Amino acid sequence: MHVTFYTKPNCHLCDEAKLMMKLVQEDFPLTWDEVNIELDDVSHEKYMLMIPVIAKDDKILLYGSIGYVDVIGLF
Repeated sequence: MHVTFYTKPNCHLCDEAKLMMKLVQEDFPLTWDEVNIELDDVSHEKYMLMIPVIAKDDKILLYGSIGYVDVIGLF
């Protein structure tokens, strides 16, 4: 599964979500493109109150506090 991970620097929830994604990646075929919302005005306006956000095909799958079980649930 390939997703888009919307994040920004110095975001504790984003760091946690990325760690959870890396843990899931050890057992499942998970890849992602990382988008820094601070570098993209459209993404910033859309996701600034929701990050971190995991999306696929412009559909939001998970956002906010994302745990290991949440990410596993995508499979």
